[in-house]
Amino acid sequence: MAKEFSYDLIMAVVNQGYSDELMNTAREAGASGGTAIHARGHAHEVAVKFFGISVQDEKELILILVSREKKLSIMRAVSEAHGLNSKANGIVFSMPVDSVMGTSFE
Repeated sequence: MAKEFSYDLIMAVVNQGYSDELMNTAREAGASGGTAIHARGHAHEVAVKFFGISVQDEKELILILVSREKKLSIMRAVSEAHGLNSKANGIVFSMPVDSVMGTSFE
């Protein structure tokens, strides 16, 4: 028997410095808020060397918990404004959330 999910966690990974812009876009599309976490990319086989120091791509991971009804419109807006063809070079994906505690959604 398949479980019906009411919430989704939208995750977006963007270049450092673009989380505020992404959250503004997400709010305009219906999100009430989110959490930004500093991250470092590891897509390259070898880290770029700059004056003998290894430099990793600095990223930001944005987590947005939303009701299932709002997910697609938020993801589309974020992808269009901050996707791979933008300076943010972002990717967005989601996962179902089977239960939520300590928060309320309207």
